[in-house]
Amino acid sequence: MLAMDEIKTEAVTDTRQRAAHRNESYAALVWRRFRRSFTGMMGLLLVALLVLMAVFAEFFAPMDPLETHESFSPPQTISFREKDGSFTWRPRVYANAETGALDPITFQPVMGPDLDHPRLLGFFVKGAEYRLFGLLPTDRHVFGSLDGDPVHFLGTDKFGRDILSRAIHGSRISLAIALSVVAIVTIVGTSVGLVSGYFGGAADAWIQRFVEIVLAFPQLPLYLALTSLIPVTAPTHVFLTFVVVVMSALGWAQMSREVRGKTLALARIEYVRAAIAVGATDRRIIFQHILPNVMSHVIVAVTLHIPTVILLESFLGFLGFAVKPPLISWGVMLQDTATYSVIGSYPWILSPVAFVLIAVFAFNALGDGLRDAIDPY
Repeated sequence: MLAMDEIKTEAVTDTRQRAAHRNESYAALVWRRFRRSFTGMMGLLLVALLVLMAVFAEFFAPMDPLETHESFSPPQTISFREKDGSFTWRPRVYANAETGALDPITFQPVMGPDLDHPRLLGFFVKGAEYRLFGLLPTDRHVFGSLDGDPVHFLGTDKFGRDILSRAIHGSRISLAIALSVVAIVTIVGTSVGLVSGYFGGAADAWIQRFVEIVLAFPQLPLYLALTSLIPVTAPTHVFLTFVVVVMSALGWAQMSREVRGKTLALARIEYVRAAIAVGATDRRIIFQHILPNVMSHVIVAVTLHIPTVILLESFLGFLGFAVKPPLISWGVMLQDTATYSVIGSYPWILSPVAFVLIAVFAFNALGDGLRDAIDPY
């Protein structure tokens, strides 16, 4: 009897859960599926952290990205050991000092930790002054030295600037370019794809020939040629806007092709034909019946296209054809790695690559999780 009662209770509970799930909205169903994806949730968390880091870059950066110190100073690792080797709960770093030896290849002084002068670390410490959102003056940083002394967790570059602080500030430009390009590509590509797939006929044929011409362009030589048209003395915002426009002009065609394919299939479904039969306008059919069914694919395509733009910006910045100093981006920081001798002697200047890899992994994982959650099959 007890076993039968347990079976009945489980059946009733399962029926109630199914009834509750049937009453959920489409967004709630997608979120319930998305939560089951470990990689998707990890990607969402990393994307949220990247966005917060970009918005509050001054707060997360331990130092001023333009402040100069000793050039090519090696990274300072966090330690929980005293000078005599005993354990301590207070985290600290040791300043770099010359050990008296010379590097046999570069003949530069070899740097090592100065155990006599530890720098204690803490949270919400005072540091370089800045204006939060350009309005509120403050000097608080999320992590750094308690006494305000400079700390270089990822070392310094050839001008003595802190690499970690510059990478955090560089995320603002790199992500802003990626999001701006993807927003323009999505709007233009979705609009062209909807019009081409819905109306068909001669309009579709002419639009697709133009799309094929755009897709046939060799993108890298065209990027280099177009970005070289701007004079070096042009204002930074003009150069940044031009880079976004060039990337967008060459990136919308693939999105329009994907949306057109979805629209061609949706335009032949029964409820669209019924809307046409009752006299619904083309605008109402496109925006009320076709676009909502295309948006699931567009959302996934957006999250998977952002890493492509981040890699492209980093590559063009490495070649010197994207963002120009004094602006900071991950691609601009990678210009210091152009020679093998510098990488061999100071490998920590490759640290911005880690930020690029994390960003690419985060958006790819988020896109994969959304694709699995949105796919009805």
